Amino acid sequence: MTGTDTPWGRWEPAPLSEVADLFSAGTTRGARWWIAGGYAIELAVGRAFRDHGDIDVLLLRRDQLAVQRALHGWQWWAADPPGTLRPWAEGEPLPDHVHDIWCRPGPAEPWRIQVMLDESESESESESESDGTEWVSRRDSGVRRPVESIGAQAPGPVPYLVPEVQLYYKAQDPRPKDEEDFAAALPVLTAEARRWLMCALERTYGRHHPWSRRLGAARGGCAP
Repeated sequence: MTGTDTPWGRWEPAPLSEVADLFSAGTTRGARWWIAGGYAIELAVGRAFRDHGDIDVLLLRRDQLAVQRALHGWQWWAADPPGTLRPWAEGEPLPDHVHDIWCRPGPAEPWRIQVMLDESESESESESESDGTEWVSRRDSGVRRPVESIGAQAPGPVPYLVPEVQLYYKAQDPRPKDEEDFAAALPVLTAEARRWLMCALERTYGRHHPWSRRLGAARGGCAP
């Protein structure tokens, strides 16, 4: 882990074990959560291979208030509008355009945990919004899959975002660390995961994304 200075204060990411303990506590009341970002790639690969300037946790928007319960007594700041930060009031439902929350134990403390919010929808009219079983990408509403399929479990146990979904988010404008994550994750991606990622990249970013060729041919092609 490395510290990073930002216009809104210093980042010193909490250890993975501490984050898992905080979000595994009963205060989350059954909300689903997953370690995301570079740590998710390392959990999928099974080894640490680079430094991290932050640590990300993904929740579905419907479960957003579980963040305040898990991090009770902390400060929570929402990226609203994106590119800046403002305090997130206790019990306040965040608007749909807010996907990013920074959290720290107190005003004199560094930022420790970053929370990302993703969408979910119901697959049938019999489901309520709170029971939606389909994950929907915040980047492209046409990229979706069952909520049950977006996570895996590491020893601990620590839930994490499966690498093909995390790499899809990293593919928008890959930085050197994203390229490193892609190279490390590529050998552990199953044929099914490669095909899903390649089709998601094609849908959102077009046929010529630089990662597509390295993923190999998608057997059966992608749905139009």
